[in-house]
Amino acid sequence: MELEMPQEALGLLSPARHDLRPGDEGNVIVSVETYALAVPLAQPLADSTAALTSWTVPVVEIRTADGRVGTGISGVHTGSEMLCHVVDRYYAPALVGASSEDILGTWKRLYWLPTHWIGRAGVVHMALSMVDIALWDLAAQRAGVPLWRLLGGSADPIETYNTDGGWLNLSVAEVVRDLGSLIDRGWRRVKIKVGTPDWREDASRVRAVRKAVGSDITVMADANQRWDLATAQRMLPVLAEAGMDWIEEPVHADDLGAHRRLQAVGTVDVAAGESLYSYHAFTGLIEADAVRVVQPDVTRLAGVTEWLQVAQHAGARGLRLVPHAGDMMQVHQHLAGVVLSESPPLLEFIPWTQDVFESRSVVNDGFAERPQTPGASTAVRKEAREKWQLRGVGGRTSDD
Repeated sequence: MELEMPQEALGLLSPARHDLRPGDEGNVIVSVETYALAVPLAQPLADSTAALTSWTVPVVEIRTADGRVGTGISGVHTGSEMLCHVVDRYYAPALVGASSEDILGTWKRLYWLPTHWIGRAGVVHMALSMVDIALWDLAAQRAGVPLWRLLGGSADPIETYNTDGGWLNLSVAEVVRDLGSLIDRGWRRVKIKVGTPDWREDASRVRAVRKAVGSDITVMADANQRWDLATAQRMLPVLAEAGMDWIEEPVHADDLGAHRRLQAVGTVDVAAGESLYSYHAFTGLIEADAVRVVQPDVTRLAGVTEWLQVAQHAGARGLRLVPHAGDMMQVHQHLAGVVLSESPPLLEFIPWTQDVFESRSVVNDGFAERPQTPGASTAVRKEAREKWQLRGVGGRTSDD
């Protein structure tokens, strides 16, 4: 039966639900469940803005009348209960009884709920991402193919770069050791963190890493927004001298003018996107010629639907498209390389949540193999839920 939706699930600007097509009854959403898993890290890690001991995976499971379950995920180090609450309180009542096949219609309907006025970015938008990923997971399952094939991608392996060796809380000697281990395991592209209170310490770190790894390894740097414009301008010649492939989030993510000025004068590519939540925000960045590396994250944008829109825009402008991996690459391994682009696809790899999922990512010599299981590779292992689920986070809505 169809639930009577509360006022919070109705929006004056939300499109109406589409009537079910004959034979579509099995695709009706009958329940929505949320929970979160806190996965401990092997060691404490930090960048210039956050210190981490675990990574949390908020999860939504959308069940349909035919027994299928679509799983959507996010990735955060705080606030997982807020994402789950948005899904439970505002989205689930608008989902139960609707067709899971109406992905774009559902996206618009949820986006234009009253929550739009308090959440066009951040928690509300990220919760919409979880739902959208789950619906795409269901679509790929129904088609009997992995998501990348449903989206028209090729079966070619995708090169990855590894972020898990260059953390800011590690000494230079530890960073050099860890990067050496990654290189020995086949990675030819690695990233290091910068953004210390003293830019000269950052400069010393960059130079030491380049000297240690040699000229054949591609190295990126990530400041996580911690420089002001003057500091970033001081660092540009150092980064160029060290042959950095890009400088990621050198200044505040919303400072469009600073990004544009840095990209205009520097030979090092500016990369940004992990802290942008909408197609409109990316459009402004791209149209201002403020970046050369576009980094959309499917967990920050509102899911696969909006990610594809950003990717197509960036590809059409000849920019490098390199997803940020708040999902630890789990969904992005399907998305990379499914839109036309002049540059080869590249993925960020961080291994923290591999043990959460039934389908682990497979990386050989720095290249990710395309998943073969139907769906979006988001199904959670029963053992992972039993081991890491956070108490008191999440809920369940159904037509029972």
